[in-house]
Amino acid sequence: MSGPALHLAVEIDGDGAHPAAWRRAAHAPDRLLSPRRVAGLATAAENAGFTLITLDDGVLPPGAAADPVGRIGAVERAAFVAASTSTIGIAPAVAVTYAEPFHVSGQLASLDHISAGRAGWVVTQEEHPEAARVWGRPAVADAEARARESRDGVEVVRALWDSWEDDAVIRSVATSRYLDRDRLHYIDFTGETYAVKGPAIVPRPPQGQLVVLGRPAEVPAGQLDVALVEGRDLASVGAAAAAAAAPRVFAEVEVALDTPDASAAERVADLERHAPWTDRGRLRHLGPAEQLVSLLTELSRHVDGVRLHPLVLDEDLPVLSRLVLPALSERRLVARPLPGTSLRSTLGLQRPANRFAAAAVQEEAR
Repeated sequence: MSGPALHLAVEIDGDGAHPAAWRRAAHAPDRLLSPRRVAGLATAAENAGFTLITLDDGVLPPGAAADPVGRIGAVERAAFVAASTSTIGIAPAVAVTYAEPFHVSGQLASLDHISAGRAGWVVTQEEHPEAARVWGRPAVADAEARARESRDGVEVVRALWDSWEDDAVIRSVATSRYLDRDRLHYIDFTGETYAVKGPAIVPRPPQGQLVVLGRPAEVPAGQLDVALVEGRDLASVGAAAAAAAAPRVFAEVEVALDTPDASAAERVADLERHAPWTDRGRLRHLGPAEQLVSLLTELSRHVDGVRLHPLVLDEDLPVLSRLVLPALSERRLVARPLPGTSLRSTLGLQRPANRFAAAAVQEEAR
């Protein structure tokens, strides 16, 4: 753990964690996909003092579920949000189950440049076989194979971020050279299902390596900066956090808060008439803000941060902003990200040395 400060992230995809959340949203249903909607949520989270926002994603279109939800790609939304925020970290979810890691690397590196070093990556998996047809690829059918694709994908993306050394762009007018080609490197990756040579087409990100978040069961700890752990109670979360070997650990917590208009239980019951709130094995808080403050205070003894999944963003995010984060700030449990600070710095993570430059230094030392 990094210290007493608790880093708070919030998931802002859709209208909330409940599949029927749109029924209680403060906007008209057709505004969900508008630029103003996502920018407003990101700005509200930044003003409240959150460390990080995440944006879920998936390739499958809305289906026959009770409350289908459409979405714009997470990376595209993240890039838009980066231009309207200045301090908060931004981490889209991207699966490499079928997507080309080479393209994922370029997209995320570009996001880090756009955000001036505030980008992260939530590594996810495409679990439904139907996703394979979207990509026109054979299905990756079992958990072990999906974990392999995630492991190889993260390895390739991280290597490509290093394929440009920090000083590869020289912009020398005198010699008419923009790049020092000796500082661009092939990564020469060969995995079980594909090979990637490189180098990347985007210069090394400002952070060197974006902050990588993911579940330990899906991504090896050595490839993660932040492990996302789950558990239905404090003991389970504490055990999962103790077992995670990543530099930072965030607990996944779903929240439904009492509001001036209705209690958390009443709000959940109203939505449950339309669709069930799926049990994902996460800690779940239903009740007043002060009880959530106490829960987060207890969690701070086990984890470095918490990613909150609000029941309905338009109802829960204002309560989090007015009551929860200020109370945690008074207890000196949270601190706002500072202007001009990268996400890695905010989380207390060092900027990694470029692997190729470091190898060259070691070779010269011999």
